[in-house]
Amino acid sequence: MRRYILIILSAYLLTGCFTIENRHTGIPPGTWRGTLDVNPIIGGPPVASLEEQQFNYDDTPPNYLPFTFDIIYENEKDFYIELINGAERIPVKEVSFGRDKVTNKDTFLIEFPIYDAYIEGIYNERVMQGHWVVNYKHNYAVPFVAKYGKNYRFTQLKESPVMDVSGKWAVQFEDADGSYPGVGVFKQEGNHLTGTFLTETGDYRYLEGTIQKNKLFLSVFDGSHAFLFEAKILEDETMIGSFKSGKHYQATWAGKRDDTVKLADPNSLTYLKEGYDQIEFAFPNEEGQVITFGDKRYQNKVKLVQIFGTWCPNCRDETRFLVDYLKKHPSKDLEVIGLAFEQYKDPNKSNAAIKRYKQGMEIPYELLLAGAANKAEAAKALPMLNHILAYPTLLFIDKKNKVRKIHTGFSGPATEDYELFGKEFEAVITEMLAE
Repeated sequence: MRRYILIILSAYLLTGCFTIENRHTGIPPGTWRGTLDVNPIIGGPPVASLEEQQFNYDDTPPNYLPFTFDIIYENEKDFYIELINGAERIPVKEVSFGRDKVTNKDTFLIEFPIYDAYIEGIYNERVMQGHWVVNYKHNYAVPFVAKYGKNYRFTQLKESPVMDVSGKWAVQFEDADGSYPGVGVFKQEGNHLTGTFLTETGDYRYLEGTIQKNKLFLSVFDGSHAFLFEAKILEDETMIGSFKSGKHYQATWAGKRDDTVKLADPNSLTYLKEGYDQIEFAFPNEEGQVITFGDKRYQNKVKLVQIFGTWCPNCRDETRFLVDYLKKHPSKDLEVIGLAFEQYKDPNKSNAAIKRYKQGMEIPYELLLAGAANKAEAAKALPMLNHILAYPTLLFIDKKNKVRKIHTGFSGPATEDYELFGKEFEAVITEMLAE
């Protein structure tokens, strides 16, 4: 009888009538829905008055930031992840899966080496549960849960929106330190909402979410930055809302539709103090070698000095822009120097972060450790500047070492300003190289 059953089973396998649902040895492929518990622990103005605008649905409780991602297998064993934020898809290759010999549980590790962050946890029956950890933040572990087969972000509801919010909005943010202006840019298609916010320091990347009746919700997660925006549309068609960045920062915001709104000119915010006509510096690279602005390799060349941090999302967008430009427009008369202001107090950890950043983004120019990621400290390191308002800040310097332009902040590819910056950048570089 046993032999007979084996023969019948073999026949099923050969004829294709017997299928195996998941031939992979690890986490199943397809779309997953993750959530981060970003209940704030410090800072920011009170947001109790905004509680009524929060979701009360089981799929997205208050203070939970949702995002989606795909697990993609390259073969039966090896897989990677793609984070999904609107039109942006971020591949994450550093993923591992295995069984813990002590607990006898399946575990996973998703690493974001450029940002010095990771997600780790336990996998069980199509559920991933653990923590998102950012190493350069003290005691920073955010609860994480992901469930298989869910391809929606905030909710599956389709409640009719009270209005179409597509277009530009004049926004004012308020946090524990004061207020600052912004511009909201949204695109609505039914209940689906995408867009971003621009500020004088940069943009908040590819936001994606939903609008339900008189409430809107947007989020983004890129491995190192978790932004959650919520708002209520009032009867006069203005908005009030809240903004959370991870669990360490919160602000409120108010918005009014204004298709003509503009921020201050990014080329006017940072400048040389009176009495200075050039910049000078001497900082070590990640190998400990001191590099100065006066080094022979930079003489009689056009120079770009990038003030940045490896932890900064807008800096990463600007770095990618610079790397791509250098690949497409190689020139022996153009040099770039990056001055990094890092989160770690330990120089060894900062240099390790810079090295990972340089290797991961294939950066061909020098990156120097200039100090701590504190704007006041950065201003001391570069006393010839009126201030360091934003990371990144980019200095355009001609062959005679004259500072021709200083661009504060960076609006990335999620914004319409990105293309405009590219055109202005190329025009300035072309002009200085021709001199």
